[in-house]
Amino acid sequence: MPTVRPVDYIARAAKLAWHLRCPLIALCSGPQVNATRVARALTDLDVDFVALDLPPVLPLPVAETAELLAGTRLAHSGDLGAKRNLGLMLARAADWRRVVFLDDDIEVPDPEDLRRAAGLLDDHDGVALRIEGFHDNSVVCHAHRDNGGAQDSFVGAGALAVAADRTDGFFPAVYNEDWFFLLGERTLRPLSVTGIAIQQEFDPYSSPQRAAGEEFGDVLAEGLFCLIDQGATIQDADRAFWHDFIRARHEFILDVLHRVARRTDARRLPMARSLYAALTQLRHITPDLCTAYLTRWQRDRARWSTHLATLPSGIPAEHAFAESHRALRRSA
Repeated sequence: MPTVRPVDYIARAAKLAWHLRCPLIALCSGPQVNATRVARALTDLDVDFVALDLPPVLPLPVAETAELLAGTRLAHSGDLGAKRNLGLMLARAADWRRVVFLDDDIEVPDPEDLRRAAGLLDDHDGVALRIEGFHDNSVVCHAHRDNGGAQDSFVGAGALAVAADRTDGFFPAVYNEDWFFLLGERTLRPLSVTGIAIQQEFDPYSSPQRAAGEEFGDVLAEGLFCLIDQGATIQDADRAFWHDFIRARHEFILDVLHRVARRTDARRLPMARSLYAALTQLRHITPDLCTAYLTRWQRDRARWSTHLATLPSGIPAEHAFAESHRALRRSA
């Protein structure tokens, strides 16, 4: 569980772990939660858990995708992808065959849904729980839906079982990092969906910076999945494709803005501010940048796969974090 929220959210996940008799790994960062608070909150629960406070620099291979965006307005500030990568490393080092990613704002009403999801991993690379409750979309897609548009929600890593012993998926430092994890070299990995998870409600329009921070990852992911839906592959995402897709994205956001302008309620202004922030960010996204990012992402995937192969195995999860530091130094 990658977590930044108060320990009450982790206690909810700990009850799932108790029911399933499986260990819980909490990767903590931010001012609201730390390993000491987690340990204190879970003391009276009969559950096997490890809580780790993450340092500013994690024991992960250097990612060319992150370097490409470093120092620019498109650089991603969140650490969710890094936490998930670290979780995979710990699972691999501990020789766990199956691991479930569970965000701290996701609730699973029936714990057996997680058991069923893990049981399907012999035939699938990933098995997601269907997210219900509040929609987990980008700000732009929320605005599209909230103003009359038809908008789907794709499966993600908010509640996702993966085969830790064989996956080489990589979470890049970008919005929609879980979509990239679910992609193979050319197309989508074999996936399945079972059970239900409930997304906690949030206000997507609380800050225009949220929409700005999502735009680059949303363009990349929506573009790639549009290609796949048409029967093409990732290799078809060339400069000409991105030129057309970015132009279509611009028209799409303008259309949503025009619909927002017809509103008369209090949500009109925060929606419009968020959409303008996304449009401003879109002006800095070019076809060359998109193709350069995907080239580096493919190299990052290969580097990540090699890194996983260098990890020691059979190590208790509470010691695997330190061992991952040593493995990274050996491979540097």
